[in-house]
Amino acid sequence: MDALRHDDPARVGAYVALARLDAEPDSTAPERRFVVRDGDGRTLLARLPRPDTDPTRWAVEAEGARRLSVPGFLPVGEVGGGAAELPWCTGPYVPALPLPAALRAHGGPLPDPVVRALGAALARTLATAHAQGVAHAGLSPAAVLLTTDGPRLGCFGAVRAAAPDGVQRSGLPGLDSGCLAPEQAAGGRPLPPGDVYALGAVLAYAATGHTVPERDELPSFLREPVTACLARDPERRPQAYELLALLEPTAPTAAPTAAPTAAHEATVLDTATPSPSPSPSPGPRPIPLPASVVVALAHQSAQVLAAELPVPASRTRH
Repeated sequence: MDALRHDDPARVGAYVALARLDAEPDSTAPERRFVVRDGDGRTLLARLPRPDTDPTRWAVEAEGARRLSVPGFLPVGEVGGGAAELPWCTGPYVPALPLPAALRAHGGPLPDPVVRALGAALARTLATAHAQGVAHAGLSPAAVLLTTDGPRLGCFGAVRAAAPDGVQRSGLPGLDSGCLAPEQAAGGRPLPPGDVYALGAVLAYAATGHTVPERDELPSFLREPVTACLARDPERRPQAYELLALLEPTAPTAAPTAAPTAAHEATVLDTATPSPSPSPSPGPRPIPLPASVVVALAHQSAQVLAAELPVPASRTRH
């Protein structure tokens, strides 16, 4: 968490901005995230598009995220904005570290058991989403928020928001090139295999500190899964539930019950409401976190609790 900069908004809708969730080095984050508070003392996480991206497309994805119910996705409770201000959305705040911040707090790549548990949790989340016909289309290290209750995925639809299908996405602001599947970089429609590609890059980052490592840099348990995820041919990548079985041997090996075939091609840009999951899925599961990351989360919590709303100018006059 970082102090507000001079070009950050003082308010987001009716909420007062307290701090930035992302530190300055995390320039690849596809959206701006702020800890905000309302007049009743409720603390929320607010998200806005980057100034160099299309706010209209970002707003469409924010509204799509609001309608979803995927355990492990960062929930969206309110979407706002309009002609006079940038679009924004809010959701519950819990102490959370973006994955790059977690690596900084730990002083380097995360321990193997943490990476394995993180990979299984994210694969489970994606498998649930894919069974509903939804592609996340925004997975990157900055999109992964570590909390004591388990990892949560933000930045929903960042690839779709960056540019419409058919438009080259390589080099666009807010997209992590190491996590962008080749077919998506070339303008292809974001589909589940692109999420799997991004997950392989995220796990490589968690284990080595960068998204495109040499195979020998990866811990042995990740070499096969990550190499498969990063295949240039989408057809050669595993599905999310298959990756879960590799990372968590006790996980079910059968594919989740899926919505009708047509729903697998749907995104929130095409349908108002994704098909509901035929059966409820468990929520995010806690994963083991290094003590250094737990301490950083506790420090953030203390900072937020101690933060005070700015005093209106009229009250400071004597």
